[in-house]
Amino acid sequence: MIRAGAAVAVVLAVVAGDVRAGAATRVADLVWDELADCESGGDWHADTGNGFYGGLQIRPTTWAEAGGLRLADRPDHGSRREQTTVGEEILRQQGWEAWPTCARELGMIGPGPGAGPTSGPGSGSEPELEPSSEPEPEPEP
Repeated sequence: MIRAGAAVAVVLAVVAGDVRAGAATRVADLVWDELADCESGGDWHADTGNGFYGGLQIRPTTWAEAGGLRLADRPDHGSRREQTTVGEEILRQQGWEAWPTCARELGMIGPGPGAGPTSGPGSGSEPELEPSSEPEPEPEP
């Protein structure tokens, strides 16, 4: 059985590839859900008083800069779909570094310079999954 974070890393590698600021990419819903689980416990209407809002924990200024005001006045007032739409634009502008802690934890970006092991994929006892173009060989009887 694989952890959800490992599954997200595989989905990212296969679907989104190496997303950097400026890249136009459509991210799978599973990835946004895992990011929201990490950022806000999956609460798409989170308002915890920390200055970040919604499932993806977006600052109001970032929301506005990414065109979110055409959808809702604040991230937590927007639907999940509206938040992920704005998230796509934030991702295009800033890359996964817009969500540094959770993106690292989920394997979307590597550890920072001088960082030790993380709690994300590859740090536990489960093997890190790598996408492969070749099928797994069948075990011999």
